[in-house]
Amino acid sequence: MLRMRHEVNGGPEVLFAEEGDVPVAGAGELLIKVEAVGVTLPTVRKVREVRDVREGGQPVSLGGEVAGTVVAAGPDVTGFTTGERVTGLCFADAYAEYAVLGTAMTSRIPAGASAVEAVALVRSGLVARGAYEAARVEPGESVLVTAAASAVGTLALQYAKAGRAGRVVAAVSSADKADFVRGLGADEVVLYGDADWGGPYDVILDGVGGDLLGPAVRALATGGRLVAFGSGGGTVEAYELLVRGASLIGYQMRAIATGKPELYERWLRELWQLRAAGTLRTAVHEEIPLAEAARAHAVIEQRRNLGKVVLVP
Repeated sequence: MLRMRHEVNGGPEVLFAEEGDVPVAGAGELLIKVEAVGVTLPTVRKVREVRDVREGGQPVSLGGEVAGTVVAAGPDVTGFTTGERVTGLCFADAYAEYAVLGTAMTSRIPAGASAVEAVALVRSGLVARGAYEAARVEPGESVLVTAAASAVGTLALQYAKAGRAGRVVAAVSSADKADFVRGLGADEVVLYGDADWGGPYDVILDGVGGDLLGPAVRALATGGRLVAFGSGGGTVEAYELLVRGASLIGYQMRAIATGKPELYERWLRELWQLRAAGTLRTAVHEEIPLAEAARAHAVIEQRRNLGKVVLVP
């Protein structure tokens, strides 16, 4: 089978294609024939990690969201059968024609939905929902969403707009994304480089982190809450929170999937229901052939994507 890996630290140019054996599903795992791979920012950043595996190591596999058809189930698997269409998170060799998924973070794709739609909706929608819930938005409160044109950001905007928020503002990297995020419900748009982000805000849902954490905290209102759900890291001065009586909340979807499986399942069901009702719309920037994964990574690194970037084997 065809799969993509990377061998040295660097940009998308270090990705390479190779032929490999079809993996085998272990205990609690499913083997699927992949139809779509959702490119995630953590995976793009992983390729930039400072490492050189040629010094005694092996090429590094790439994780991501995948969707496809179950072709085999490992020992002790219940609740899934061959021929079913599923989506989930794959932590190794997701960029491949066949992939292995753990059942804890795997769900069925409803009839009539495509694999591309599934990787654009499920993980991103669950992260957006979880971040919004963690913020405990009160009726009429103002909400700022950073990385608003990303896959998660587009859905976080829609959750905020459909929920109790009063004013929903999108923060993006460039002005050419403004019409796109307004089309998803943003009342206003601000740029990261603006001196004034238009605050203060009761809630900020932050998918960027890094150097933007400081400006984000300073844009909080008294008693405001910032929910950090991205992989960008960053540091915050405690004094900035203290003088505002503000809170910084970390959120990770995996903790919900493994620690609160009943809540995870309920959110999954509601996610597809909201999609069917038209409350949530998925945005797919482009479908790119698997062998051109470097081009997909470049789109995200250059902040050109409007919605989800999807690889298609």
